[in-house]
Amino acid sequence: MLFQNQFIKRADSGFIHLVTVPIKIMSHLVKYIFVAIIGLSLACGTSAPASDAAPTDVSHAALDRLLKKYVNSQGMVDYNGFKQDRAELKKYLDQLSKNAPNEKTWSKEDQLAYWINAYNAYTIDLVLQHYPLKSIKDLGSTIKIPFVSTAWDIKFIEIGGQKMDLNNIEHGIIRKKFNDPRIHFALVCAAVSCPPLRNEAYTAKDLDKQLDDQGKRFLNDPKKNIVTQNKASLSKIFDWYGGDFKGGMSLREWVNKYANTDLKENGSISYMDYNWNLNKQ
Repeated sequence: MLFQNQFIKRADSGFIHLVTVPIKIMSHLVKYIFVAIIGLSLACGTSAPASDAAPTDVSHAALDRLLKKYVNSQGMVDYNGFKQDRAELKKYLDQLSKNAPNEKTWSKEDQLAYWINAYNAYTIDLVLQHYPLKSIKDLGSTIKIPFVSTAWDIKFIEIGGQKMDLNNIEHGIIRKKFNDPRIHFALVCAAVSCPPLRNEAYTAKDLDKQLDDQGKRFLNDPKKNIVTQNKASLSKIFDWYGGDFKGGMSLREWVNKYANTDLKENGSISYMDYNWNLNKQ
């Protein structure tokens, strides 16, 4: 059996001893801790900033132009090119910063399109601040503590006068408020195994169609998911956020909704390793 070393503090002595824990057990513990932290994040989630802006005060046209210019059909990013146009991206982010959605006057579609675009655009900007780099996971503190010191915990975002990080947007606002598992096909954390970055901005008018299209692209990309009649090797996203895919539909039904090949009812499901290398061209 494979083992992984872990440091554990004994309560009776106060000393730290090295013990061995089976890797399979450790992986389950990590998953449960991850799920628990996310659950706590949702329960104590960020209150969404708001403003008096109308949906028409925000235009995603600038982001749309940049994505069409620097993102290819596979969803990979030309960060070198993007860096040359960072001033244009900053103008778009400044517009978002000053015009937070107002849930009383904005439709759900307008709000969700805003927050998905915000997450993806700020992720690109975070990468550009430190580019070149091998992986977004290289950012943050040397010791990575989820929801404390990772790249997704850097408070470099300001919207409606509120300092935020990427976790606040994803977990405290998008997942908490909108209850649509398809957001996991649209939010792109700058890694190879993420869903493809769409080379157009999300809009309220086309949002439903865009999210469905993202599901099809993601589930039918063999580098991210492999689905046959008898077995599905799925992205770890379906494992990490499995609870999001259980409301009203089973995971198999979600897979079959978008995959070109239907997974049989008794088909097995496993999860692929996640490639955290940067999603660069």
